[in-house]
Amino acid sequence: MSSLHKSRIAEFRDVLGEAEVALPKLRALCFSGIPFDGGLRCLCWKILLNYLPVDKEVWSSLLKKQRELYSQFLKEMIIQPGIAKANLGVSREDVTLEDHPLNPNPDSRWNTYFKDNEVLLQIDKDVRRLYPDMAFFQRPTEYPCLLILDPQNDFETLRKRVEQTTLKSQTVARNRSGVTNVSSPLKPSAPHSLSEYEVLPNGCEAHWEVVERILFIYAKLNPGIAYVQGMNEIVGPLYYTFATDPNSEWKEHAEADTFFCFTNLMAEIRDNFIKSLDDSQCGITYKMEKVYSTLKEKDVELYLKLQEQNIKPQFFAFRWLTLLLSQEFLLPDVIRIWDSLFADDNRFDFLLLVCCAMLTLIRDQLLEGDFTLNMRLLQDYPISDVHLILKKAKELQDSK
Repeated sequence: MSSLHKSRIAEFRDVLGEAEVALPKLRALCFSGIPFDGGLRCLCWKILLNYLPVDKEVWSSLLKKQRELYSQFLKEMIIQPGIAKANLGVSREDVTLEDHPLNPNPDSRWNTYFKDNEVLLQIDKDVRRLYPDMAFFQRPTEYPCLLILDPQNDFETLRKRVEQTTLKSQTVARNRSGVTNVSSPLKPSAPHSLSEYEVLPNGCEAHWEVVERILFIYAKLNPGIAYVQGMNEIVGPLYYTFATDPNSEWKEHAEADTFFCFTNLMAEIRDNFIKSLDDSQCGITYKMEKVYSTLKEKDVELYLKLQEQNIKPQFFAFRWLTLLLSQEFLLPDVIRIWDSLFADDNRFDFLLLVCCAMLTLIRDQLLEGDFTLNMRLLQDYPISDVHLILKKAKELQDSK
């Protein structure tokens, strides 16, 4: 370990060692990248995403409360409906019209159950594709959810729901044009049928199953947005970071902590996923146009070239912005970019500059290329050195 690296770790520990964390100092340190050592990144992200307050005295009680709350969500939204489904038909004389799966009332609990299944199937399809070039999400977690896997519990788990349902995930229309349509070379296509995946034995669960549960609980608690394709790409890097924490005490609670950090992050970016808000000032169209207006200010020649070729920001910046660049780079590089994005004072203003930097760094190729070549460059971004991109984005920020 270099002396520079050691001194950076010491700086982080100094700031985090105070009774009250100095947020401006922490942001400044995190902006340049957070060391993985000693679980620093996991802790910093939890503070930057407003899961942990700056007052360290309340951490212990707050974490206990939030983790208990998450257990309650699991009981109410997975275990209890699962028990009801498992018990259906056990004592036929007790089944009222209200309890019957064929009850036509749209507010009946069975109608809700079947609608939830549609959302679950879409989530299931998407989480199985998470970073297929990495084995991590297919591996069993060291800390399976005992509430769910308790052999004493005879109820229908999410795994059983997916296996038993005959609905097709294609019936779910809640997707966003462009989020998953354009394949990335970093994301090989995943197998298409459930039988192509190795099923873990009872008592074990893969990391992707934990992510599935987080997204399902989020969808249940946020019916206005529920689940939209692409959310899996947002929760994946968060969960990976927390589930690989070198501190086993934190790692054990990766699921609950990821859920609350994901919920807080989605509160900031959810407008990107809501189609009806696309053209509003908080919608994705406004942000895409902001990338182009920033480019025009920084590099008018390149801006005019893209305009001349009718290359609209929707063709590439939609995915860059909506998914916080999580499909453009390998996971360790995405995590490094997110250090800077989460540390941004005006959250995600820096993301616009990163997108602008990505364009200016390939300006020579874009200026020479035709429409087809340039579209290929933008949809399959050629530079993999994220440090170069972040450095350029910082230069653009400083030149304002």
